[in-house]
Amino acid sequence: MPRPKTKRRKKVAPGSIGLAATDTKITNPAAELRELAETVEANGGAVLGTYADPFAGKPVLLVALPIDRVEPTPYQRDPSENHVKRLMTVIERIGRFLDPIITIRQDERYWTPNGSHRLKALKKLGARSVTALLVPEPDVAFKILALNTEKAHNLREKSLETIRMARTLAERRESKESDYTFEFEQAPFLTLGLCYENRPRMSGGAYHPVLKRVDDFLEHPIARALALREKRAAQVLELDDAVSEVAGKLKKRGFTSPYMKPYVVARVNPTRFSKATSFDFDEVFKKMIGSAKRFNVDKVRQEDLARVGGAPPAED
Repeated sequence: MPRPKTKRRKKVAPGSIGLAATDTKITNPAAELRELAETVEANGGAVLGTYADPFAGKPVLLVALPIDRVEPTPYQRDPSENHVKRLMTVIERIGRFLDPIITIRQDERYWTPNGSHRLKALKKLGARSVTALLVPEPDVAFKILALNTEKAHNLREKSLETIRMARTLAERRESKESDYTFEFEQAPFLTLGLCYENRPRMSGGAYHPVLKRVDDFLEHPIARALALREKRAAQVLELDDAVSEVAGKLKKRGFTSPYMKPYVVARVNPTRFSKATSFDFDEVFKKMIGSAKRFNVDKVRQEDLARVGGAPPAED
């Protein structure tokens, strides 16, 4: 499948988009917004304000919520305890919580797609409530990769979040996987997510470059796509087994390099110098697995590994 061309962003005149500051104030909220505000109050929270988003004019509620009613979306990455501790220290030192989390209403509770670390920091500090921007549209919860800016994701975290999100969507929707290109960002995250679940310490960064060339979003309902993703992940793991065996042989011969696996993957990658824009996933990985199993370590020189140097491999 040919990849869509990236559209060039059009230049816009400064100050020409969205609402003027005075137009963001909502004085007569719609019925569904009033109902949502009443629900917040019934849940023991407080509505501190209602406004129209200055960029697109969509309504948002600024609220204070009982902290025990708020939880991260269930498909989020595992929190970093070090980051939570840093946030706790900052909040205590300045004596203020100045970065409201984003929330959506979910059953009798509230989900945050982007505030897991801040929420946990507040809970550990013993806070009773948390300020939040409450968005009426629940689908915002699935924009997690775009929204989560409090701590940069590494490849492993992005991949695990994406596959968890896909499973949640599969339980609720019959839409195609390709309908969620914004939410998932990259098709390889789905395949690598399954790989990381089976092999947490896998060096996914070694396979990400080739996956970006051959792994596209699937035109199948998400549940069906997940089954196909399992097969793709199995192929990646089979390749990882073969590459790991080659790396082990190289180490026994005295070679040392943090780029061992990327070097082997690059050597067996048939798309590496190809100008084609479309590849068959199964065909490419079948060739790579076969090449890795036939890899002749006797022909490798230390300077070959040295040439792979540059920036360190992506953190997994």
